[in-house]
Amino acid sequence: MFVMSEIEHTLRLPPHLLNRPLNAAIKGELESLFLDKVIDKLGLCVSMYDILSIDGGFIFPGDGASTYTARFRLVMFRPYVGEVISARLKESTKDGLRLSLGFFDDIYVPVPLMPNPYHTEPDPEHKNGTRWVWEYMGENYPIDWADEIRFRVHTVNYPPLPVEQGKDSEQKDSEEKDSRQKDLKPFAPMVITGSLDADGLGPTAWWV
Repeated sequence: MFVMSEIEHTLRLPPHLLNRPLNAAIKGELESLFLDKVIDKLGLCVSMYDILSIDGGFIFPGDGASTYTARFRLVMFRPYVGEVISARLKESTKDGLRLSLGFFDDIYVPVPLMPNPYHTEPDPEHKNGTRWVWEYMGENYPIDWADEIRFRVHTVNYPPLPVEQGKDSEQKDSEEKDSRQKDLKPFAPMVITGSLDADGLGPTAWWV
């Protein structure tokens, strides 16, 4: 689930940081650049592990900042396909489940990967929500908000940045445009698709 990635990056060190120890100043700048950010194909950066080397310190004409090239290692969240992870329920809708690890929320279990057979019913705790219920040997096993949910990683995707669409024509009603924007999901640079359709997956309480 967590891996180490070695990266080389060239950065500017602003003049107001030059009175600090070089390693500490460089580390602070790197953390502001990478922590809690997704790097394509590498995953989500959760921690700076160490700095391997710092080279440079050049000041280019017309620039008061020093430029350094640093090699460093980051701790990345990058689960592999087939890995089993425990999470908590964040959303439950007719389209499936959204799960959360606390530090990462873009985990989705779509309908085809839900445990079979199943049925859905209105969620008594959340208006307009859906509760998923697994049917097994005549018994019903609901997925509740308090459950710890074990899922298997089905895919890990890094969607491309969305391209800004051209402006609507003047004839479009502004209220309709605002409503459409509210329905759009925030862009997620890393999306995990999970599966509950196997023995041992789903709420851990099912398998006690």
